[in-house]
Amino acid sequence: MRCHEGRAVLITGAASGIGEACAVRLAAMGYTVFGTYLTPEEGEAMRAAARQNVVPLPLDITDPRAISEAARVISEATGEAGLSGLINNAGIDMPGPLEFLPIDSLRYQLNVNVIGQVAITQVLLPLIRKGRGRIVMIGSIDGRAVTPFQGAYGASKHALEAISDALRMEVRPWGIDVSVVEPGDIATPIWEKSLARADELLARLPRAAHDLYGPMMKAARATAVKMSTKASPPEIVVKAVVHALTARRPRVRYLVGTDARIRLALELLPTRWVDRLILGFIASGGK
Repeated sequence: MRCHEGRAVLITGAASGIGEACAVRLAAMGYTVFGTYLTPEEGEAMRAAARQNVVPLPLDITDPRAISEAARVISEATGEAGLSGLINNAGIDMPGPLEFLPIDSLRYQLNVNVIGQVAITQVLLPLIRKGRGRIVMIGSIDGRAVTPFQGAYGASKHALEAISDALRMEVRPWGIDVSVVEPGDIATPIWEKSLARADELLARLPRAAHDLYGPMMKAARATAVKMSTKASPPEIVVKAVVHALTARRPRVRYLVGTDARIRLALELLPTRWVDRLILGFIASGGK
């Protein structure tokens, strides 16, 4: 297939949530959207939706061969026009107390949320340079203001902030803009997946972990469930992504959601005050 006059973007993790919402909006704007999925079930669902201008593309961003194949497909489709945008949205959340978080889980968290983002960006940068395109990283407020049991996820998003800052300066000579979108609580399947991983980890933790962290983890889970009912719709993130891709002067960072603004504002207070506020909020179950 050939793309519409170079208006082509790649969105990783486009089978659901923020990625899917971005794909729908950008396709409606006339972009050819290469939307990646991870599992065969996700691919079948995307193909069944048969959305105009959305091209389902299998991709595991931890697999170098899969990345190379995806780049080949996109290069053949875009030709000399190159790529107008890369939206690095794919990500996972591996919650749990750092004292007992399996190192393999931490390694996988960083592999997906950090190394995978760099890997796909490296391979596609020649196409982005050719198309004078832009790069949008989907970060998180957790990358700037973390909470208990989100240390691994927060670390990955904090790393993404640093990588984005360095990359923005490195690719400036070619007119390539790099923006970071920092959502707060957004109503996407990552909530259910995160809670499921937390429950799975909890079931595998040794007795000592339950003795030490059990009550706090239970309170944190209750808080997460309550906050999920107040989460903002993905469309507010889509608005930021569209601006980052199309504005004459895109922002370096897009803080998205009232809760994200509140959490960042708290960082102006003395750190130990913030610790007490967060721990008290969790102990109350989010009340």
